[in-house]
Amino acid sequence: MDRLEGKVAVITGATGGIGQAAARLFAEEGASLALVDLDEGALQEVVRSIGEDRASYTVADVTDPDQSQAYINAAVSRWGGIDVLLANAGIEGTLATIPDYPIDVFDRVIAVNVRGVWLALKYAVPAMRERGGGSIVITSSTAGIGGTPEMSAYNTSKHAVIGLMRTAALEGAPHGIRVNTVNPAPIETRMMRSIEEQRTAAFDDASVTVETTKQSVAERIPLRRYGNPEEVARMMLFLSSDESSFCTGGIYMVDGGRSAGSR
Repeated sequence: MDRLEGKVAVITGATGGIGQAAARLFAEEGASLALVDLDEGALQEVVRSIGEDRASYTVADVTDPDQSQAYINAAVSRWGGIDVLLANAGIEGTLATIPDYPIDVFDRVIAVNVRGVWLALKYAVPAMRERGGGSIVITSSTAGIGGTPEMSAYNTSKHAVIGLMRTAALEGAPHGIRVNTVNPAPIETRMMRSIEEQRTAAFDDASVTVETTKQSVAERIPLRRYGNPEEVARMMLFLSSDESSFCTGGIYMVDGGRSAGSR
């Protein structure tokens, strides 16, 4: 359908499961892509799979102001402007109760998941104003609307980006810039494998395996399964395209019904 024909999209966290799915879908729909992550080899592979005529990359730490400004500048230099920002970079941290949670890990999660989004907004919004508007999509989570034991840093960060989104939506509206969050439930990604492994390791019981841990999580989702990255990417595509032209300041769940009932 070429729903993003002629548009330039910046995607952070572009080598993760959701980031890669979004990059490929956006390219199929006509977008030119500026991909951002820390792993240069993985970025090169994603660019090769899409095509250098359609995608470029910048290695950057999204928590660093200079590097954040640099990836925005690189996108503008390579493609002529920015129409879409997918602020998707994020980390899960560790699993521990608040008294036991490592301070350095807490700080790193907040830095990547919140400061990284704030810096993306800070430097992308002026470029989008020059373009006459655009769409910003921030990756939050079902953890952004509820609590999860032993995940204080991640939950805090995903609540925080909803606040950022709401402020940015109000500031951006006069300039034609729309801002929304996408909030996935557990998705088939590396991040969920990490969380499952950490939860499993906490049990001194051979009957508790990564597979049984995953099954117990899936059973709490009304659709009885994890989502896949492509399902999240399709919501991101809708919010990035002109089909969502009257959508801003919203929280869009991709959660198999998890948020509809008790958590």
